[in-house]
Amino acid sequence: MIVTIDGPAGTGKSSVARMLADRLGFEFLNTGAMYRAVAYACLQRQLDLASEQAVGDVAHSLEIFFSNNRLLLGNEDVTEAIRGQEVTQSASIVAANPVVRKRLVELQRIVGQGTNLVTEGRDQGTIVFPNAECKFFLTASPEERARRRQRELLQKGEQISLEELLEQQKLRDLRDETRACSPLKPAPNAVVIDTTQMTLVHVASHLEQLVQQACPAALPR
Repeated sequence: MIVTIDGPAGTGKSSVARMLADRLGFEFLNTGAMYRAVAYACLQRQLDLASEQAVGDVAHSLEIFFSNNRLLLGNEDVTEAIRGQEVTQSASIVAANPVVRKRLVELQRIVGQGTNLVTEGRDQGTIVFPNAECKFFLTASPEERARRRQRELLQKGEQISLEELLEQQKLRDLRDETRACSPLKPAPNAVVIDTTQMTLVHVASHLEQLVQQACPAALPR
């Protein structure tokens, strides 16, 4: 069984997807981290992110693994490194690269074969797993999304104004929503949930109830 959770940054989808996977006893796939990993590798190589072929070649060369909620590039643990501001801004540029998307979609579908999976991203319900049994799309107000990102950065000792984060977020959303390849949008049959006034635990509980109501026969016993 596949459960997809899509939506823009700051809606809580990664944390909620991990919680939901734990509650259901499913595997969890953070596809956003995969695009961040490609961006990180390109930055390390000082590549021009606008070079479709060069960036695509990097995506094809990488060995990306998840182990105990850690992201590894080969033998390097990059879990924290990919959460920096430079990688965050670069990830949406990399994600618009059709060569990168094709490669990572292949890898994501391999992960989903023959397993119970909760997967989050921006095109999971529309492109990667169009036949998923349950699809969700999370939203939140721009201000709340920026505040959540600001709190996350402050915990890491990074200070950035809310106004700057809002501007960065606006540009990132525009790139995600208007790119020619796999634009960010809800799947036609996705349940859209506004998380602005909801805690992560509340969202995860709500999604768990919806999954149980929609697909009780598909859940592991």
